[in-house]
Amino acid sequence: MITIQIISRSTGKPIKGVRVGLGFGGLFGTYMPSIYTDTNGDAHFNISPKEGKVYVDGNTKHEGYLSGRVVVYR
Repeated sequence: MITIQIISRSTGKPIKGVRVGLGFGGLFGTYMPSIYTDTNGDAHFNISPKEGKVYVDGNTKHEGYLSGRVVVYR
């Protein structure tokens, strides 16, 4: 499982209701359907760890090996 947590850069607190998606393998790769963060700022994806990109509200916010919890500041 991969968990993406969205944290407010200004307050340091989790943000609820942010749209998060994951992409793997470049332009013609695989994309996970977007989900929204919960009250803890978490979006949970039931997939194995791998190289990929994190999209927040449609914009790339993180690239690299995705495993466990990845914290993204917005």
